[in-house]
Amino acid sequence: MSDSTADFLQTTRSSYDAIAKDYASRFPDSLFHPLDRQLVTAFAELVTANGPAPVADLGSGPGFVTARLHDLGVPAFGVDLSPAMVTLARDAHPQLRFHVGSMTSLDLPDATLGGITALYSIIHVPDDHLPAAFADFHRTLVPGGHVLLSFQSGAEPGHLHLGERFGHEIDLDYYWRTPEQVAAMLRGAGLEPTATVLREPDGEETRPRAFLLARRAG
Repeated sequence: MSDSTADFLQTTRSSYDAIAKDYASRFPDSLFHPLDRQLVTAFAELVTANGPAPVADLGSGPGFVTARLHDLGVPAFGVDLSPAMVTLARDAHPQLRFHVGSMTSLDLPDATLGGITALYSIIHVPDDHLPAAFADFHRTLVPGGHVLLSFQSGAEPGHLHLGERFGHEIDLDYYWRTPEQVAAMLRGAGLEPTATVLREPDGEETRPRAFLLARRAG
């Protein structure tokens, strides 16, 4: 692991450790929009139709997406870079499995996942690390396995750095990308996009929300 990778992971981890409780209180369930919930439901149906393999919810945070997948009949577990977030998720959903890990280097065997969700978590991964993360998605998915991504988007890619959130000092980078840019990275990793949804900001949101479904070919 390069020093730059270690720095990126460390700053993201420490930032979310600092804000974990406030984040969970502020966003008890980020799937507030009906369209977002329906896309997760569609993903669950696709995964179930392909077989019984489990789903990894990457960047699981407080665990609400993992729990929703479980409620939809999908055997799901959560992975998050922040130990504080993992503790909150375990406390809120003791019947489910959560562990500390990074989507940039999944500690999972080859071809064992029926699906992967990464909802608003690739936003903290720099552009030069994202293709390798998607390659690891491909490695761990079974043939026909599905991926659901969501991320802030816009007409052009962009970047924001925050040094404070919820009154806590942090060191956190946010990246927004076009659906076309992310789709090209997925294809480069052997994952074929099957659907793209872009919705306009709602409520307190300030940027469009993009959703990409992709599939590992059989």
